Amino acid sequence: MSRSASTHTSAGLLNGSLPAVSSDVAIVDWEELLSAVKSRLRLTVGELLAVLPEHQLPDAAHQVQASVLECVNALDQLHLTLSHELARRHQLEREVIETHAVLARARGQLTATRADELHARHLASHDGLTALPNRSSFHERLEHALADPDRRRQGLALLYIDLDGFKAVNDEHGHDAGDEMLRIVAARLARSVRADDMVSRVGGDEFACLLADVPNREQLSHLACKVFDAVGAPMKIGQLKLTIHASIGIAVCPTDGASAEGLLKSADDAMARAKRQNTGYAFFAEGATVDARVTE
Repeated sequence: MSRSASTHTSAGLLNGSLPAVSSDVAIVDWEELLSAVKSRLRLTVGELLAVLPEHQLPDAAHQVQASVLECVNALDQLHLTLSHELARRHQLEREVIETHAVLARARGQLTATRADELHARHLASHDGLTALPNRSSFHERLEHALADPDRRRQGLALLYIDLDGFKAVNDEHGHDAGDEMLRIVAARLARSVRADDMVSRVGGDEFACLLADVPNREQLSHLACKVFDAVGAPMKIGQLKLTIHASIGIAVCPTDGASAEGLLKSADDAMARAKRQNTGYAFFAEGATVDARVTE
């Protein structure tokens, strides 16, 4: 370093000013930077003494040496503090990473638990063969609908559906064919009603449909014919070509029952009469003979 440059640096240190340091110096560079500053301060003592007049050397040398040593000690303390803070930051970063990993595992476990819970609830409320709501779920939905005054005013109706000759299919072609037939019928029933209506498997080969906002018997008759035709369409199961027909009983709230049990019983009675009289579907009516006949 030139003598003029040394004089300028020394004067700057004596005046209390420091060279500008870039604000974007990385934390990991502080150790190297501080070591360089301390070395520069020690070197400055020798440079400063070299430029002072001889008669000022004793006092100046003592003052400069004391000041510089104080600066070096202060920088040592700062160096130690920064080292501790840097180590602490690294520890916090590790803890944050570990915490994120723990939270990720916890979220995964919670998601799996919720999925298991939803699956368990689905199994508890749905038929394992057809995936339709089961009898208990249907009964709960029916009771909820009957307890809603608005839905009762809009009109509630229930179709009770039984498959004619299903036992013969099982006996002749086996339970696998019978199970597949039930799955096909379930899918056809679900497609035959509206999205807001509910189709349920309530027994072995028995199904029920809960219908809301059905204003009159004519529309119910039309829907019963649609369901009858959908169930009775030919189906292919493996190499078998089979046909099954349904008997459908219809009950309307509150005329045919104001409770879940009463409405189900009325629809079941109507279904039994439709089966007995081979009418395809029948409305519940005490003492009635033939309410309707399915037309081709």
